[in-house]
Amino acid sequence: MATPHDLIRTAYAGFNARDIPAVLATFHPQVRWAKAWEGDYATGPAEVRAYWLRQWEELDPKVTPTGIQARADGRFEVAVHQVVHDKQGKLLFEGPVKHLYTVQDGLLQQMDIEPVLPGTDPS
Repeated sequence: MATPHDLIRTAYAGFNARDIPAVLATFHPQVRWAKAWEGDYATGPAEVRAYWLRQWEELDPKVTPTGIQARADGRFEVAVHQVVHDKQGKLLFEGPVKHLYTVQDGLLQQMDIEPVLPGTDPS
């Protein structure tokens, strides 16, 4: 069985490669995924897939994990360097973000986004 760190790294690599099946293989059947660009959550692999496809029609995001650590509550905090361009190549955002993962039954069950305070380094 893959470790939580392995699952998380696999998910980011798949997302950046736009390899949806590889990412979905890391997901719990009842996954809840924060929709950063729309608000609320996508629930279940099919909704997450549809959300990403909508997002990728307008944006070209790349997310690179720079650190993974376990929290006392059992979730995994991932410091991420995110770069987002529009489809014309214009830079829309570059900077740190923080993702929080809940792992259940050896799979990613939930992803939340936590704000990074200005002047702090989440890694």
